[in-house]
Amino acid sequence: MANKADKWAPNVAGKFYVDQQCIDCDLCRETAPAFFTRHDEGGYSYVFKQPTTQEEIDLCMEALEGCPVEAIGNDGDE
Repeated sequence: MANKADKWAPNVAGKFYVDQQCIDCDLCRETAPAFFTRHDEGGYSYVFKQPTTQEEIDLCMEALEGCPVEAIGNDGDE
């Protein structure tokens, strides 16, 4: 399970975030490309835009549930 104390600094403030367990597998970026992007130098994903509609939240939840290392959290600071 993701730990908000270990989330990457580039994550925008809000409910969803990616922590340092990320293995750069690309699943979240493929599932919800409008919200997850890659930090090229660091080799990890992070949340660059928070979802606002239920449809967008559902996409981010799909990414969270599919993450093979559970690096995506939804208990961030709103």
